[in-house]
Amino acid sequence: MSKNKNFIFILLPLIIAACIVFGIFLGAFLTPSDVNDKTLIFPQNQRFNTATKLNEILNFIEETYVDSVDKKDLTERSITSMLTTLDPHSYYIPAKEFDGMNEPLEGSFDGIGVEFRIKNDTILIVSPIVNGPSDKLGIKAGDRIVKVDTTDVAGVGITNDKVIKLLKGPRGTKVSVDIVRAGSKKKKHFVITRDQIPMFSIDAPYMINNETGYLRITRFSKTTYSEFIQASQDLNKKGMKKLIIDLRSNGGGVLGAATKIVDEILTKNKMIVYTDGRTRNKEEYFSTSGGILEETQIAILINENSASASEILAGAIQDNDRGIIIGRRSFGKGLVQEQVMWPDGSALRLTVARYYTPTGRCIQKDYGTNIEQYHAEAYNRYENGELLSADSIQFPDSLKFYTPEGKVVYGGGGIMPDIFIPLDTTNGTNYLYQLRYRGIIQSFALNYVDKNRLQLNAKYKDAVSFKNRFKIDNDLFNSIIKYAEENEVERNLTEIITSKELISRGLKAAISRNLYNDFGYYVIINDYDKTVQKALKSFK
Repeated sequence: MSKNKNFIFILLPLIIAACIVFGIFLGAFLTPSDVNDKTLIFPQNQRFNTATKLNEILNFIEETYVDSVDKKDLTERSITSMLTTLDPHSYYIPAKEFDGMNEPLEGSFDGIGVEFRIKNDTILIVSPIVNGPSDKLGIKAGDRIVKVDTTDVAGVGITNDKVIKLLKGPRGTKVSVDIVRAGSKKKKHFVITRDQIPMFSIDAPYMINNETGYLRITRFSKTTYSEFIQASQDLNKKGMKKLIIDLRSNGGGVLGAATKIVDEILTKNKMIVYTDGRTRNKEEYFSTSGGILEETQIAILINENSASASEILAGAIQDNDRGIIIGRRSFGKGLVQEQVMWPDGSALRLTVARYYTPTGRCIQKDYGTNIEQYHAEAYNRYENGELLSADSIQFPDSLKFYTPEGKVVYGGGGIMPDIFIPLDTTNGTNYLYQLRYRGIIQSFALNYVDKNRLQLNAKYKDAVSFKNRFKIDNDLFNSIIKYAEENEVERNLTEIITSKELISRGLKAAISRNLYNDFGYYVIINDYDKTVQKALKSFK
């Protein structure tokens, strides 16, 4: 008995081990696995680092993945994904997208120089660019392009992208177009030599009254400063003593354009901005002497979509007690990007520093890890009431700074204006918002001007004459309501009556824009713009 017992004790570990092995085998057999048991080991004697690892993974995917993959596309998507983990403003630009993304910063592109719309499956020229190649040949607003080189483009489902590909091209190259003009059945043939076409960033510089000029900066490009100088000089000749600079919804751009504009406003040796980064030395920008606006009273208009270079300009004016900031809290982008070009034509815009206003405040808002929430903050501000009331905005005392004259300003989330103007929702209705968001007012105005351009041009000599004399009568108003209904905006009589004045005003401004470009729009809309009107009253 004792001998048998000892024998069992000797075999017991072997029995247990056998059971474990059998269990593992049975588990592996019964449990489906998606992982191939073939494991590739990177050679230990080969130099291995993070860059090598990434490249080897991409090679392994290309060679082994169950479906065929495009390694170049996979690489570019990997770069994009990697950059999104850093911050919201570092990003990669594929070579095929570079020109389109860079043109607004360059301030120009190569083409024939027309603004167009697709109307009834036809290319309608809304406006030729002044002194551009099309304008010099006599091509006019209202003309229709029906053929480009050998390609018929009327009634063939033409798209904006196709038109751009046909008309844009290197300067000096030629393109042939056939045009049909209103009132004539005969086609006109033009051979246009493409040229450099400016993308203007200064809209509608004009005198609102005898002393006050107005201009809108839509973005900061390499040409913005020279445009600003020209506009300011023209306004100075008309007697300007006060200037409203509208930066609302200006998302930024070239840093140097903003600092040069500030330099024209500040007296000598005032700090404009400084930048600082882990691998970048602190760089300070100071004003010089001889600015053409040093004696001009300044008001800056901003809103929740004013960002980056717009905030540099507004922050420099505010921190130096040089003007008044009016509107709503700006976006809060205080990161500086540096662009690196790669041999294949792609580019990387990487955040390398933060910028600080003259008082030392960084106005970059927190971006955490939720990039979607970061970019949706304008909506969130509306939801929490900030766009309607300044009382909804809270700044911690730790981010409090003082200007030379003792005014309190805050960092950590945009430029807070000196005078808050809430979002104007007076007489706003869902019906009105549908007209705006669906582009009903714009498309109706385009059709109206297209049908009546000759009569309108004969009756009104300029935008001011149009503003003073043109009226939206009941017939025209009813026409847009009918047009909206035909385009699936359900008629709502109560809301139409509530928003009638706003609809009429927007329609008049849109018609004026089609006749006289952006100046025609702003000369009408600014008379009712509460932020602009507050700026006029705020000047000393």
